[in-house]
Amino acid sequence: MSNLTAIEVPDIGDFDTVEVIEILVKVGDAVKAEQSLITVESDKASMEIPTAIAGVVKAIAVKVGDKIKQGSVMLSIEATAQSSAAEPAAAAASSSAAASSNSAPTSSVQSSSAAAASGQSASIQGSVIASIASTSTNSAAASAATHGALSVAVTASAVPLAGKLELPISTAGLPHASPSVRKFARELGVDLAFVKGTGIKERIVQEDIQNFVKQALAGGAGTLASGSGASLGGGIDLLPWPKVDFTKFGEITSKPLSRIKKISGANLHRNWVMIPHVTNNDEANITELEALRVTLNKENEKAGIKVTMLAFVIKAVVAALKKFPEFNASLDGDNLILKQYFHIGFAADTPSGLVVPVIRDADKKGILQLAAESSELAKKARDGKLAPAEMQGGCMSISSLGGIGGTHFTPIINAPELAILGVSKSYMKPVWDGKQFVPQMTLPLSLSYDHRVIDGASGARFNAYLGSLLADFRRIAL
Repeated sequence: MSNLTAIEVPDIGDFDTVEVIEILVKVGDAVKAEQSLITVESDKASMEIPTAIAGVVKAIAVKVGDKIKQGSVMLSIEATAQSSAAEPAAAAASSSAAASSNSAPTSSVQSSSAAAASGQSASIQGSVIASIASTSTNSAAASAATHGALSVAVTASAVPLAGKLELPISTAGLPHASPSVRKFARELGVDLAFVKGTGIKERIVQEDIQNFVKQALAGGAGTLASGSGASLGGGIDLLPWPKVDFTKFGEITSKPLSRIKKISGANLHRNWVMIPHVTNNDEANITELEALRVTLNKENEKAGIKVTMLAFVIKAVVAALKKFPEFNASLDGDNLILKQYFHIGFAADTPSGLVVPVIRDADKKGILQLAAESSELAKKARDGKLAPAEMQGGCMSISSLGGIGGTHFTPIINAPELAILGVSKSYMKPVWDGKQFVPQMTLPLSLSYDHRVIDGASGARFNAYLGSLLADFRRIAL
């Protein structure tokens, strides 16, 4: 009995159509689950679309240059016995970026609902794929051997070649290149913004990168870099990353990073290096709020709704964003994009790494609805079933360590957002009220913000106002 399955294009986020730029398999090929089938490209990102089932390719329904959209049939696969129990629809295929963004907090990643088995979650735009693709050459402190001799070290602010040449990072638009070419460039520490493509529509091919490195070795890449108009005025000359044979010191086990950690790691590295972070630490008196939370949980126990402090924090953050609109914005060159919507992301800890689901229109939802939705999104994140749309469009993110511990920390901003709130574990402490010491349930707040847009006074005011809302939640109604 034939077990032929049509593989369709999964959820690709906000894009109506994308162009097929590479077909990675041919009829008769045996493919494994999660193996990439085609590469597509929008005006913002390149991405590979894998299969969720293993089998043999029987027919290919697309060709290079075709415009496809969600639900379009890419090809047909005759599933093997091992994968016959897998979901037969292309909704099981996940979209993954092979290049490097973003979003985050603290972070950002990709997958569709059927990639649950691999624990991958992804966003094609915003904190994930668009960020990933746009930073494929700026993100890692990597080094690679060229012609067996040259070690090219990459930093987030400069690319020193042979200890002499330093290339500034480009902030221009995304260069046209396939994921495999981006990976090759990243391994060699080459910023694609400085490479001229010789392929169709000026697409960068592998030979272009090889020629660029040869010119860099010959001292010619300095001219290419200066052509961008950017100058570091000295730059940073870092030593190559140390290569150590750890087996000399004892027994080791090598464990590859999950795809989520690879992607979010690139995002976090870029955001930390390129955004001038300032973190304001404060504390909120949540004695009365904690009592209210306990009461609500008792009242809604039969309904199965568990109210966490996160729901209250989300509501308070929305109110603070309304009072300080410069926090509800993104930086676009010399322009500040002020948002009139309030979508709040929160960091979710999963077995495969950190993802950031987004609660949309949080200003229109009550505490119970926020509690239920955040719980549902967190579960989907742990199961690897978050859709790309559920990780897009965040205005500000919250990273909560309340269930784990700690006092204060410095959360990393999830670009293109301008701020992120870190919440640590609440604790009881004695506070002098003028007559005596009284117990106070205290919640540590750590607000990181982009100092290019937000100054220290604004950051302190935002955090103080947030603390006042949590101390007296009735202020939310004002």
